[in-house]
Amino acid sequence: MERLQKILAQAGVASRRKCEELIQAGTVEVNGVTVTELGTKADPDQDIITVNGRPIKTEQKIYLMMNKPKGVITSASDPEGRKIVSDYLKGVKERVYPVGRLDYDTEGLLLLTNDGEFANLLTHPKHHVPKTYLATVKGVPHGIELEKLKKGIMLEDGMTAPAEVEYKDVDPDGKEAVIQITIYEGRNRQVRRMFEAISHPVIRLKRIAFGDLLLQNLKRGLTRPLTKDEINRLIQLAKSDNTKKKRTGRG
Repeated sequence: MERLQKILAQAGVASRRKCEELIQAGTVEVNGVTVTELGTKADPDQDIITVNGRPIKTEQKIYLMMNKPKGVITSASDPEGRKIVSDYLKGVKERVYPVGRLDYDTEGLLLLTNDGEFANLLTHPKHHVPKTYLATVKGVPHGIELEKLKKGIMLEDGMTAPAEVEYKDVDPDGKEAVIQITIYEGRNRQVRRMFEAISHPVIRLKRIAFGDLLLQNLKRGLTRPLTKDEINRLIQLAKSDNTKKKRTGRG
């Protein structure tokens, strides 16, 4: 017997958090009875579980890495008719969804899966899996300004956790600089807002790493499956205390 939201997530219905919302909305039935209580348990091998009247089924777990192009959104659909990540998933029969999000104007490493447990583990706020970006910013930030980002800087939604920051390239004319930054949170447009807070707005943003998984030379718009070793390393990283030590400055 397992919690219903876990069963739904493992079946690829959605992330666990979204599955909890589906249960509370009354869209889930177990053996013909509507269930709205999150603590409810069921047996996926014995019970008939439906979402919006459709029985769930066990899907093959898919884990993909994509080099998301700029100008593509990570939503399942877009009323404005813009390109979405699923437009690039040729040959993928299973319904996969992004692990976290990348902004419309941000490119780079995006994970996609139909494993709700995996997605929840990597995106849950308590785990703080590091994500690394290359930020091309307007002007050249002074070392003192980068120190503010390293120690944590106040945004409208509170103080950020300490980040790892280093120069990667500087325009000789001083018009722009490329800064590598690793953050341990997943706030909305966080990297952009951090650089805006030191008066060096982002011109271009590319995520190059998720945990120890590197984008490397994967071409823009293409995907590749993660290896078992890569999947296991991400899981272990999320479960370890190493990110917490870095985030708090301990260790």
